[in-house]
Amino acid sequence: MWLPDPMSTPSPQLLVAAAQQTLGMGKTRALPRSVCLHLSGEVLAVARGLKPALLYDCNCAGASQLQSFLEELQGLGFLTQGLHILEIGENSLIVSPEHVCRHLERVLLGSIAFVDVSSSLPHPSVRSLDQLQHLKALIAEVITHLQGLQRDLSAAVPCSRLCSSDWNLCTVFGILLGYPVPYTFHLNQGDDNCLALTPLRVFTARISWLLGQPPVLLYSFSVPESLFPALTDILNTWEKDLRARCRTQNDFTDLCISSEIVTLPAVAL
Repeated sequence: MWLPDPMSTPSPQLLVAAAQQTLGMGKTRALPRSVCLHLSGEVLAVARGLKPALLYDCNCAGASQLQSFLEELQGLGFLTQGLHILEIGENSLIVSPEHVCRHLERVLLGSIAFVDVSSSLPHPSVRSLDQLQHLKALIAEVITHLQGLQRDLSAAVPCSRLCSSDWNLCTVFGILLGYPVPYTFHLNQGDDNCLALTPLRVFTARISWLLGQPPVLLYSFSVPESLFPALTDILNTWEKDLRARCRTQNDFTDLCISSEIVTLPAVAL
């Protein structure tokens, strides 16, 4: 198995130190080594265009700490400039504006489908973007925001915020994270959904990076098994596109996409 020349990547110790020093919540609550390395791999995957965005959920670190982390990685020669911290609600995403805009423009052209899991429905149902006009306007708003960013020359890693008081963040994050089939539901029906005891096909995409370390988890999402035949073309196109993007870079190798069927008594989105 071929892996990138280790001289092209800072030592794992330096990557771990960068994460622990900038994202730690005190000496007794430092991020575990495995989390630090996986996070560094995910950030690199965003920079290389293998995923449009990364939703940070390792701990309660905020945007300023994430900026410091990315600046440390730049100082190590691990990253070039071009990444951005996007705050939506109480959440922080690490994005490549260029790659996100390209992805969202494809979404507007119908590259993905949606699964409506509103609690009022007897079972999940496929929806196209044309049936969800409010989402079309939201996606256009995000594109306009990212395209209009003026680089803050005083910061190596710029940061901006989007107002999201009436957004379905589950759906928005699914779109931004590059899922081919995000879930959506009516907000006025609460957070309940119709996925309980529904067989789900869970897809995972992993890719090798550092020798001797577990592969990086690029994607993990699910679709109702009953809708899988109707979504096959969308999923096949997503896989073909991801494999093509993987061939354009040399930092990662051995992409593995797998799926399994699970049934849960309740599903939190």
